[in-house]
Amino acid sequence: MNAIDNGNTQADPRGCTVDTDRAGEESAQHSAPALLFQVDGLDCRNEVAVLKREIGPLVGGEDGLAFDTTKGLMTVAPQRLATADDIIDRIVPTGMRASLVAGSGAEIFLYRVHGLDCRNEVAALTRELGHLVGDDKLAFDTEQSLMTVVLQNGADASAIEEAVARTGMRAERWSPRRVSASAAGPADQSDDAANGGGVAAQEALSPPLPTHASGEVVFRIHGMDCGDEVAALKREVAPLVGEDRLAFDLMNGRMTIAIAPDAELEARIVKAVARAGMRAEPWSEGGMGEGAQAEVRRKRVQAWLTAASGLFAALGFAIHAWIGGGVIAAFEAGEHGVAATPLVSKILYTAAVISAARYVAPKAWLAAKRLRPDMNLLMMVAVAGAIGIGAWFEAATVSFFFALALALEAWSLGRARRAVAALMELAPTTARVKQEDGSEREVPAGEVQVGAHIVIRPGDKVPLDGRVAAGESEVNQAPITGESVPVFKAEGDDVFAGTINGEGALDVVTTKAANDTTLAQIIRMVGSAQSRRAPSEQWVEKFAKIYTPVVMVLAVAVFLLPPLLMGGAWGVWFYRALVLLVIACPCALVISTPVTIVAALAGAAKQGVLVKGGTHLEKPARLKAIAMDKTGTLTEGRPRVVEIVPLGGRDEREILGLAAALEARSAHPIAHAILARAEELKIAAEPAEGVQSITGRGVTGRIAGRELWLGSRRYIEERGIGSDEVLGLADSLSSAGRTMVAVGDGQEVLGLIAVADAIRLNAKGIVADLHRAGIRHVVMLTGDNRATAETIAKETGIDEVRAELLPADKVAAVEDLVRRYGSVAMVGDGVNDAPAMGRADLGIAMGAMGSDAAIETADVALMSDDLSKLAWLVRHSRATLAIIRQNVGFSIAVKLLFTGLTIAGLASLWGAIAADVGASLLVVLNGLRLLNRSADRS
Repeated sequence: MNAIDNGNTQADPRGCTVDTDRAGEESAQHSAPALLFQVDGLDCRNEVAVLKREIGPLVGGEDGLAFDTTKGLMTVAPQRLATADDIIDRIVPTGMRASLVAGSGAEIFLYRVHGLDCRNEVAALTRELGHLVGDDKLAFDTEQSLMTVVLQNGADASAIEEAVARTGMRAERWSPRRVSASAAGPADQSDDAANGGGVAAQEALSPPLPTHASGEVVFRIHGMDCGDEVAALKREVAPLVGEDRLAFDLMNGRMTIAIAPDAELEARIVKAVARAGMRAEPWSEGGMGEGAQAEVRRKRVQAWLTAASGLFAALGFAIHAWIGGGVIAAFEAGEHGVAATPLVSKILYTAAVISAARYVAPKAWLAAKRLRPDMNLLMMVAVAGAIGIGAWFEAATVSFFFALALALEAWSLGRARRAVAALMELAPTTARVKQEDGSEREVPAGEVQVGAHIVIRPGDKVPLDGRVAAGESEVNQAPITGESVPVFKAEGDDVFAGTINGEGALDVVTTKAANDTTLAQIIRMVGSAQSRRAPSEQWVEKFAKIYTPVVMVLAVAVFLLPPLLMGGAWGVWFYRALVLLVIACPCALVISTPVTIVAALAGAAKQGVLVKGGTHLEKPARLKAIAMDKTGTLTEGRPRVVEIVPLGGRDEREILGLAAALEARSAHPIAHAILARAEELKIAAEPAEGVQSITGRGVTGRIAGRELWLGSRRYIEERGIGSDEVLGLADSLSSAGRTMVAVGDGQEVLGLIAVADAIRLNAKGIVADLHRAGIRHVVMLTGDNRATAETIAKETGIDEVRAELLPADKVAAVEDLVRRYGSVAMVGDGVNDAPAMGRADLGIAMGAMGSDAAIETADVALMSDDLSKLAWLVRHSRATLAIIRQNVGFSIAVKLLFTGLTIAGLASLWGAIAADVGASLLVVLNGLRLLNRSADRS
């Protein structure tokens, strides 16, 4: 490329034209400080989307913004386009309010943290960095794998990367890439300096790979159906990128690389996957690209070849039995290598072997070339050996049964994948949108804008999340929450995509786009959860890695040692070595655990329990204590009238009616409770006249010309209203953990109303169920006063109460419980309790349906406000561990049994492979039982 020299451009060694003015701007940009803002109202992805739209154009692009929705923090990367005041002013019209965070002498650094993608990593980083800079000086954007650090008064920045490394992650200084390919050159070099390397320049010069999350490249791997294929991929791809950067999701056929490579490296990765006998293509959600279609065709051909192999083997055996003297003679010929196999049978047996080996032989050859034996090589050696000694029948049956085992693996994986994919079918693909002229039109759900009016007819599925604008109906939320009873919906209530409308029509205003609905989040979380492997799954993988080479050595020993040391017949011990190779195939062992884990994850999702990875699925089984927040967890989080005490011979309806009239236009939570109770009892109350608020004490007003008041105990005492008896009665209500308000006329108290946060339905039974499930200690952690907390604890059966706690106190309380009990869960709303949830072994979010922050924060999210799911989760986790132990134990027991029979000379090749296939089928079916584990099973 020739540069045009106009004083502002020059050519760099790569042949790209460089705008020197732009280069200077970029260099200045990186000398500018990053900005950190506290944004009131920033607590979910909806606000993130709004801020990106408003602030992105102002600062040069959305890639310069990072958001911590848990703390309400927004970081703006270094730039020279806007000042802090400009940004604050731009946020005001959104309804949020921003203020600059950082004191005098503070510096703000942004880091890309490889491996940061969920709240578990946030908790680990907070533990390591908190003592260096303070917990309040850290912000984390898990979506982009970004961390913001505020350093005070020249603190040592080098210690940050060292602290991150101690968590097993890797941090590097980061700034946004705002340099186009045509402007790459010296400006890129300044980027490189800021990033500690040439990553930014490479990204600017080459098209980015499709990424699953920022800093990650994701491939769909066709042909990856078991642990041996994962091992082969590691051997080929790890030298290019490093094994610690690789992650594999066997259930979804996905390989994730924690790196942003250039196009050249992408091509090398694809070639490396091809060398492993598989095919890679960029990942796309639900996509059916050319590679995916080829994979469907491959599996169809594989199924036909497997069936053909079985047919050829059966025909060969039938002809062998007919010509060779009957079934017994045919078996004996196969088992002892008797050279009596007819030519026609040999041809059919050969066809059976070739059909079955079509997809096994290439992988076996690769394993042999690299001197890394796997189960494919085991089988091909056994088949070749059987043919070598004339055991044609056994060679054919071993080939067929092994092909059948591979087909079984593919089927079990497909069954588990379909269970997750079925979630995608819950929401309809179209929505009935109401136009401005009142007409209705069917529109693809993905094209419906937020704020549009959609019509949900009786019996229809809800296509998008929204809020009811008109109409009433009962909605079946079981597909999302697992609730067995339909929920009544009226104006102002939220509805969710995938739920089913009842008999009434609803006019709904959409609140989320199709790819951001609660259902879409569940699908993404369940789809990616299996990549966070459970400890038992990791153990099986490590076991299988050393198991196969050991078996090869043992088979050689069985073949050589008896003839050499004891004078055994070479042919007999060679045959027994072949049998040992076959029975030692780790198919059942390798496939059983991942199938069980994904079935358990999908089964939990059906019950409205979203478990974010296999590693979190096993933890509930080991819990000894559960800590719970009070408000919004044990209680409903909204006050209600629990008692009315009329005085002077009056009745409850009169007192409640007067209070409702005084509070008719108030927005106070106590007013809402009084008005709700009046509505329940169908008490009509005209709003009082001349209502005046007495701050912190109550209200006054006129009802039918009569001066009335409603006030707190403090108001009664200050005004000298009421007797000692009335004050004593008020104190007794307050001591029971209730908020008391009095209704009076002049100097007389007409009655008292007690308001309290409503305890969740059946909370006492739920706590008892947790105890029965093996949870030894249930603890309430609350910032509320002790009297209220003690009252609720007594009513629900809570074992221990810790009240009047600040967020930091809750963290300390959880740490104390961990020291005392070893394994502790924290249950909260997923936002306010995030620090305590991060310190617990397991964080569980209540009422996560519709709450982006709750789903993001917790390890487990209960999609409805149903505490009974806690005990179910504990039992489900234990059932999962029990099935994993059953599968692993059964698989190993079968192999040990046949190993003994082989050495004793009582096992045959075809019997060994039939036992292995049977074991594979049994463990897969056993694991798949978890898909449909109902809520009432213990």
